[in-house]
Amino acid sequence: MSSMPSPEFVFATLHPSPNSNSPTSHVPRLRYCIYRGMWSQLPENKHNDAPKNPRVYDSDLPTFTTDVRMQKVGELFETSAGKASKDEQVQGSGGGGPCEAVFWIKEKGMQWRMKGTAFIVAPDIEGQVESSGVRTVKSEIGGRMRVVDGGEDKEGDWSWGTELTGHFGNCSPGMRGSWRNPPPGTPVKGEPDKDHQLAQKVTDLHDPIARSNFRVVVLKLDEVEATDLSDPETARRHRYTFVAGAQDGKGEWIEEELWP
Repeated sequence: MSSMPSPEFVFATLHPSPNSNSPTSHVPRLRYCIYRGMWSQLPENKHNDAPKNPRVYDSDLPTFTTDVRMQKVGELFETSAGKASKDEQVQGSGGGGPCEAVFWIKEKGMQWRMKGTAFIVAPDIEGQVESSGVRTVKSEIGGRMRVVDGGEDKEGDWSWGTELTGHFGNCSPGMRGSWRNPPPGTPVKGEPDKDHQLAQKVTDLHDPIARSNFRVVVLKLDEVEATDLSDPETARRHRYTFVAGAQDGKGEWIEEELWP
């Protein structure tokens, strides 16, 4: 992915069918997102002044950022085991609905296809009271975070809230400003209010409006397929399946070579 000019990928979720007579209850929804590194391994950014967590964990959990007002957030809650569908139920951490992500790395002739579930990290991730959504995220995501060598004595210093703020800080002021945009997907009727304008720049890491809408999405992957089409004579597909419980309880990836 480091060879990509911009680490864009297609992210797919399930949306309730708009047609009550449809033979299927849900239909696919896709959009492009930007890969923001693996959870607990915040990419270095010299322009990010946010406090950083110590190097304690690594993971195989891809992340991207989004706006809580986007449909994908509600979809990840509605299709999760909890089946939350009301607006007030999707404002905090939680989710866990099924998803797929696809990277096409043209420069390398490689496609990476990832399948699993996606969880939302919201400002309540370190609130005074832990909701069921927060407990789910910390269990599901935390269960796939591995302590690095030398990190055993620093686990108490690692903070979910610090990691969330670090992701916000890694975004440019213009990108941070997008979380103060008018509500996405709503009709344009007159001028938006002064707090919700396009093309704002946010430098405050704790801007209350931007931070209330900012979310990090963490992908918990069960299967990854890497298809190498760089040479037609040796093209291969490699499937990696996660097997839980192995290797000190954290699980391991099993590889299988396939025809492309």
